[in-house]
Amino acid sequence: MGTEDADSDDVRRVLEGDLAAFEGIVRRWQGRLVGLAWRFCRDRTTAEDMAQDAFLKAFRSLAAFRGDAAFSTWLTAIALNTYRSRLRAEGPPLLALDEAQAFGVGGGLEQALDGRQRDERVRHAVLTLPARYREPILMFYFHDMDVAEAARTLGLPEGTLKARLRRGRELLKRRCPESA
Repeated sequence: MGTEDADSDDVRRVLEGDLAAFEGIVRRWQGRLVGLAWRFCRDRTTAEDMAQDAFLKAFRSLAAFRGDAAFSTWLTAIALNTYRSRLRAEGPPLLALDEAQAFGVGGGLEQALDGRQRDERVRHAVLTLPARYREPILMFYFHDMDVAEAARTLGLPEGTLKARLRRGRELLKRRCPESA
């Protein structure tokens, strides 16, 4: 049974009163939602908490799932909205001193960065992008969604998503010129 079929079956069972069927949804999607949350906050414990909030909201809203879009798109959209709300309420994640130095604040470190450190620097730079650019980049590059799926998940026209991806890449090139 494919993931979409399993999701549809579990949604139907939950709506029929078998609340334990939601466990299958959590098992299938927990890694993806925690990973997505981690890209927003860079803290494992906070990411797990944010994912749990997203699952709770999805469970409470399950009756509203119409099936117009794939369950994965619907669930990811709930997660994104949950994570956005949390970041608005708590502010952007703070970087430790070592992480701030990786941005080049300490000077001279850029020449010593190896590929892994450079990748980490790019990830941190993505986190500092405005949400309108960060979220399309996270969906497209980090979650391997195609343009159509990312646009549906974010509730944007495809052309708008493409423009935000282009603008986000331009901002990243300015922030991390050696990684371009």
